[in-house]
Amino acid sequence: MKTLVVIPAYNEALNIEKTVSDIENNAPGVDYVVINDGSKDNTLEVIRNNHYNHIDGFCNLGLFGAVQTGFKLALEENYDVVIQFDGDGQHSARYISTMVNEIENGSDIVIGSRFVTEKKPFTARMLGSRLISFAIKVITGKMIADPTSGFRAYNKACIKDYATDMNNPPEPDTLVYMLRKKRKIKEVQVQMQDREFGESYLNLGNTIKYMSRMLISIFLIQPFRKV
Repeated sequence: MKTLVVIPAYNEALNIEKTVSDIENNAPGVDYVVINDGSKDNTLEVIRNNHYNHIDGFCNLGLFGAVQTGFKLALEENYDVVIQFDGDGQHSARYISTMVNEIENGSDIVIGSRFVTEKKPFTARMLGSRLISFAIKVITGKMIADPTSGFRAYNKACIKDYATDMNNPPEPDTLVYMLRKKRKIKEVQVQMQDREFGESYLNLGNTIKYMSRMLISIFLIQPFRKV
């Protein structure tokens, strides 16, 4: 299947070479595009020096804007599958073929999950993930073990959903909407690595804000959207 890996990158100058090399070495035959999301460091310089396929955003749009840019490209270029793949080196491209195979087998969205065959730890960091999983189960009846994973594959129908609707950020809450649209979501076990350079934006304060936004959306917005 014609596959595009979309790599949102904001201030990932120290990680982007490792990320792209992983795709080139472990997922041959797929295309990729790096979306430089208005980085303030020298991410764009690294991208250009390595001649990576990329789109340069002149301002920071955030994860949604960067990923949707990739979806729009995929829609225009008639791709069958989009892989959402973080630019920080935490995801592994060796799982891409498995995820694409699941799309071929009839899934609409495939999530690279840390918790299919492995238990989710009882840690403060995983409390938010457990709450989101619980909320999605309450609303849809579907248990998603790793809803916050940013490693996902989408089929052609979902590419259009995410490319053309500003109400569909690639976040856990919109999985509720996709399930209400009868999209089939499957999780496959993957291993993820810790970020080697830089810091996640999800500090304690941002994590609380993020969790509050997700739970409000899951309970009060997504169940009432027109499908």
